[in-house]
Amino acid sequence: MIKFNVPVRASSYDFLEEIEASCKYSGDGPLTQKCHEWFDNHFKGAKTLFTTSCTHALEMMALLIDVKPGDEIILPSYTFVTSGSPFVARGAKLIFVDINPVTMNIDENKIEEAVTEKTKAILIVHYAGFSCDIDKVKEITSKHGVFLLEDAAQALMSKYKGQSLGTFGDLSAFSFHETKNFHCGEGGLLVVNNLNLFKKAEMIREKGTDRASFLRGEVDKYTWQCLGSSYLPSEFNAGFLLDQLRRIEELNSRRVDLWYKYKSLFNELGSYDGLTFCEDLEYCSHNAHIFYIKLKNGLERKSLRSYLLKKGIESASHYVPLHTSPAGILYGDFFGSDKYTTKESERVLRLPMHTSLSDKDLVRVRDSVRDYFMEL
Repeated sequence: MIKFNVPVRASSYDFLEEIEASCKYSGDGPLTQKCHEWFDNHFKGAKTLFTTSCTHALEMMALLIDVKPGDEIILPSYTFVTSGSPFVARGAKLIFVDINPVTMNIDENKIEEAVTEKTKAILIVHYAGFSCDIDKVKEITSKHGVFLLEDAAQALMSKYKGQSLGTFGDLSAFSFHETKNFHCGEGGLLVVNNLNLFKKAEMIREKGTDRASFLRGEVDKYTWQCLGSSYLPSEFNAGFLLDQLRRIEELNSRRVDLWYKYKSLFNELGSYDGLTFCEDLEYCSHNAHIFYIKLKNGLERKSLRSYLLKKGIESASHYVPLHTSPAGILYGDFFGSDKYTTKESERVLRLPMHTSLSDKDLVRVRDSVRDYFMEL
């Protein structure tokens, strides 16, 4: 069986000895500090906070920008539920905007029409490690004085015009769930580019207290300062992730190499009715998080997925658009017409993508897709 995802394994468990030696098992120990040093160097000019999940980083965002009932958050509907639910939890209304079918990201040319006096923030999602036209979005946020947020869950090591994704918004969130390119089982990251928000971010992450300041000797005792929760991962999570950060160039290069081999193989297929493949974008160097194909419609996707499984190949669809879900209907509105979001979401089929794949695996996947169409 060619698995859809095989998480990266640890190259060493020496970090367990480091934890035992330090006798520090909970969050913000020496290994977390080393992760923060790597992140701060990668996201130059930003401050970073390792969190228990990307969802929790997004929850911190909602608190940091002080979302209140009646505020509106503009975002794509084609995304994971926690791109929106943390803001709904603070009372916001979600305003969904259609996607660009080429990028599967929010259509930056349709955002400004959705902006109102109630708009608090525009949240962009970097689907599959690709971005939308961020320059265009920044023009809109600057013009209207609203926050720019990045859901970069899938985008570590991706760049827009040579600059790391996650460094454009006031705040950005990354995921280290085991389905991501680099992981610690469960984990996340908050990137604070608007440094005016960092002190509050530290407090939110520490249950709403100024404990971080206390540990640095800046105050003689720590107290409850604001709303917050416990968003600190353990040293075990940090150690597992640090092992991958130390070899991230190697892991990323391997994954990108597989993506382009996939692309070359599928380019050899020729033309089949309705079949298209994910495209490279000139302005974005991506991290090969997903290799997907698009079928004519949802029925054909279901049929091909079943066919591949019989051939011993796992594949997966992706998001059901939020605006079509019961909660999405209750807590949001779709702005304008849904020209592409639903239609394109029903076409996407994700193929196996992980560093354990061999070149023979890629050929087998491509040949199986070809055989499906030849047998129709």
